[in-house]
Amino acid sequence: MALVSTEPSQTIALPDANLREDINDALSEMRVSLEQNSPEEVLANAEKDLKALMNTRLDIAITGASGTGKSSLVNAFRNITESEEGAAETGVKQTTMIPEEYPHPHFPGITLWDLPGIGTPGFQPKEYLQKINFSRYDFFIIVASERFTMNDAMLASEIQKTKKSFYFVRTKVDQAMDAERRKPNFSEKQTLEVIRKYCLFNLIKGGVVNPRIFLVSSWHLNMYDFPFLQMTLANDLNDLKRFLLFMAMSPFSRENLLEKKAAMEAVIWKKALLSCAIGVIPLPGLSLSVDIGLLVTTLKDICKAFGLDEDSLCNLANRVGKPVDVLRSAVKKTPLANQINPQFVRSLITPSPLVGSAMVLEMISDFIPGMGSLGAYSFSTSFYMLKRFLEDAMKDAENVLAKVVE
Repeated sequence: MALVSTEPSQTIALPDANLREDINDALSEMRVSLEQNSPEEVLANAEKDLKALMNTRLDIAITGASGTGKSSLVNAFRNITESEEGAAETGVKQTTMIPEEYPHPHFPGITLWDLPGIGTPGFQPKEYLQKINFSRYDFFIIVASERFTMNDAMLASEIQKTKKSFYFVRTKVDQAMDAERRKPNFSEKQTLEVIRKYCLFNLIKGGVVNPRIFLVSSWHLNMYDFPFLQMTLANDLNDLKRFLLFMAMSPFSRENLLEKKAAMEAVIWKKALLSCAIGVIPLPGLSLSVDIGLLVTTLKDICKAFGLDEDSLCNLANRVGKPVDVLRSAVKKTPLANQINPQFVRSLITPSPLVGSAMVLEMISDFIPGMGSLGAYSFSTSFYMLKRFLEDAMKDAENVLAKVVE
């Protein structure tokens, strides 16, 4: 554990209203915890919760007939292109004969599984779930590129018996749109409705009750239903897995960015508490101690969640047909993930007189009388730094999205 200690600045500055409200909210949650547990238990619980987040796994199964775009969808969820190293192999032939796992490049707790197409030799519907070890997966995405078949309906019926969630995804919608666009009186809205009703008709005909259908293009992820698909999946998960999926989601809209921001805000006070746990120990000459390694990891995770890393920017530039330098120029307030190191974190911690103000320390002491000024200053410094960085990352991500649509 790498630690840094600094002396509090003698400058007295009053926190702005937003910062005071944020610290107030964090301390309110901490005070509720302290009313029920000792400080040692609160710290242990925060550490336990953060470890649970780190150890959470999410296994997503993507299945369907061969040639429907399953591998492309796997790559889309991992926010990588088909030409990148480690991408799922795509092609019109049957490329997947055994379940193949593809960890998310930034959030390895998430694994996408490219499953053999149902109905292919050796994978008939009745034995399919047993052969692919169905209990491993949190939910299933059943993929079709034109229409859903009886095999897809039978698979959904078998999955339903296991009480697992499943979703139908109709891929290659962009290709369908290009074909229809040549016709007179073309309407994108009407075309999408025709496709959706056609999928719905075939699934209901196959015996599926209230199928959930999403129309997507694995290349144009910001269009059609892919953002809605991501949100639906997240909302159907428990808290830990929802947090993980929120962090890994490709940032396509401001609403999506706000979800990511809210997810991180829910754990920032625990990160701040854990990072400065040593700050409550009255060691001579040690006014502030924080765990630099934990803060470095947290800031990197924030950047990766918001797409503020070199790989994500290059991938986005490739998808939208813009020079990566144009997107990179929008990142003004934060460094990219690979540029964050202990020295950078120290630079954020040292010049922070705002959090050392008498008002902040008094506020914390009022909430948590037993913490003392050392712990109060350490906590407020860590919390302020993480909170401010999150706000800056949000603004940079919004700026990148603005460049995309220019």
